[in-house]
Amino acid sequence: MSEAAGFGGRSGGGQLEERVDCSVETNAKLPQAQQLAQAGQLSEALALLSALEKKCRVHNDTASLVRVCESSLQLCHDHEPDDDTNETLIATLQTLSTRRSQKTAAIKALIHTALPWCVQVPYTPVPVTSHSSEQQKRDKLVVALLEITEGKIFLERERAQLTRALATIKEEAGDVAAAADTLQDVHVETFGSLSKREKVEFILEQLRLTLAKQDYVRAHIVAGKISRKQLHEENMEEYKIQFYTLLTLYHRRHAKDAFELAKDYHAIYSTPIPNSSSSSAAAATTTTKTTTTTAKMETEEPAVAAAPKVVQTEETIIQAFQATIVFVALSPYGNEQQDMMHRIQVDPNLEKVPASFKSVIDLFLKQEIIQYPMPRQYEELEQIPEFIQDDLGPTVWHDLLHRRIIQHNIRVVSKYYKQIRLDRLAQLLQLDAGRVEQEVSSMVSDGGIYAKMDRPQRIIRFLAPKSPEQVLSEWALDIEKVLHLVETTSHLINKENMTAQKSL
Repeated sequence: MSEAAGFGGRSGGGQLEERVDCSVETNAKLPQAQQLAQAGQLSEALALLSALEKKCRVHNDTASLVRVCESSLQLCHDHEPDDDTNETLIATLQTLSTRRSQKTAAIKALIHTALPWCVQVPYTPVPVTSHSSEQQKRDKLVVALLEITEGKIFLERERAQLTRALATIKEEAGDVAAAADTLQDVHVETFGSLSKREKVEFILEQLRLTLAKQDYVRAHIVAGKISRKQLHEENMEEYKIQFYTLLTLYHRRHAKDAFELAKDYHAIYSTPIPNSSSSSAAAATTTTKTTTTTAKMETEEPAVAAAPKVVQTEETIIQAFQATIVFVALSPYGNEQQDMMHRIQVDPNLEKVPASFKSVIDLFLKQEIIQYPMPRQYEELEQIPEFIQDDLGPTVWHDLLHRRIIQHNIRVVSKYYKQIRLDRLAQLLQLDAGRVEQEVSSMVSDGGIYAKMDRPQRIIRFLAPKSPEQVLSEWALDIEKVLHLVETTSHLINKENMTAQKSL
C-alpha cells in the first residue's frame, strides 16, 4: 500500500491518520445483508451493515463507507414493512448522519440517495396516489432530510430543494401561510452553491407566497433581494416579467401607487422574449411558476396563484403598454411622470394602440384644459383588465383619473392667470366651487402650485410674491438692459454722423 493510499485523514496532532482498505470486506458483506433483507430479516441486515459502517468510518475508507451508507438506506426503502411509515428508514438516516466524525461524503451520499424518494428534480414533491400512508411517508422523509441539511454548507442546494418541496406540500394542503413561513427560513441569497438564476427563481417563489399570505411588509423586503440589474441580463427575461408582475400586485393591493404600477407595466412591456424555442429550452432546466398575462394573476383574490411559463406575445406586449399609459396618467404630476410621458409619446408602438390611448398622452402633455370625460374614456380607457379587475374596484381608479384631470387643468390655469375668480375657475373646469376650492387647497398643500385664496372676495391669486432679493435682482437686470440699449444707440448715432461727414 502506497503512502498516499495508506493515509486518509488527520489525527489530533495534525498527522495524517492511517487509512485501511475495507473494500474486500465490504464486497463480501453487502450481498449478505441483501440476502438477509430479502428473507425478511431487515434488522439483522442493518445490524451487519452498522458494524461495517463503523469499521469503514474509523479506518477512513470513505469509498467503502459511502457504499455501506447507500446500501443501508436502499435496504430500508426496498424491504420496509408496509405498515411502517418510513420509521426504519428515517431512524437509519438520522443514525448514520449523526455518527461521531461522520464523513462529509457519507452525509452527502445519504441525502442524494434519499432525495429522489421524496422530491423530483428540481423542486417538485413526488406525487402520491393516496392521501394517507404514502403521503405521510413522503412528508416525514422531507422533514427528516431538512433537519439533516440544516447548518451544512455543503448541502445548501439540497436544502433549497427540500424547502421548496415542503412549501409546495403545505401550499397544496391549503396552508399558504405555513408555506410562506417555510420559505422565509431559507436565506438563499447567501448560498454560494446556487447559480444566479436559481437564486432569483427561489426568491420569486418567496415573493409569490408572501403576497399570497398578504404579508406586504415582508414582501417589500423580499423584493429588495433581487437586483434589477441582474434581471436585465441575457436569458433573464422570463424572471423579469414574473418579478414585475408580482410587483404590480404589491403596488396595487398595498401601496396603491399608480406611478409604480406604470413603471412595472412599462418594464413588462419593454421585455419581449425574442425566441420562444430558446425560452422553452431554458425553462426545461428550471421549473418556474410565472404568469401568462398580468391580468390572470390580478384576478386571483386574495392568493397569488401559480401560473405556467411566461409567453410574451404581441397581444400581451400591447396590453402592458396600454396599462402603462393609463397608470402614468393616473400618477401624480412630477419630473419622472413627465419624463415617462415624453418617452411614451415618441414610442413607435403608440401607433398600434387605439387612438384614445394616444390622445391621453397628448392631452396631458399639452398646456390646455382637458374636457372631461376624455374621448372614449368609458368605452376603451376604463375597460382594460388592469383597470376593472382590481381589489380596489374600478370606481377608485375612475375617481382618481377625474382628479388628475382636474389637477392638470388647475396647473394650466395657474400658468395663464395671475388671479381669477373662484366662480370663473369652476366654470372653466365644469365643477362646483366647493370641489375647486378643495382641489386647489390640496395642490397647495402638496407643493404642486402656489395660490392664495381670498374667500370673502372669492378670488384665487396664483402669482407668488417676490422676495426682496428677487426684486433687487430683476431691477439690476433691467438697469443692465437699459444701459446696454443706451450704449448701442449712442454707437449707432456716432456711426451715422461719421458716415454723413465723410460724404460731405
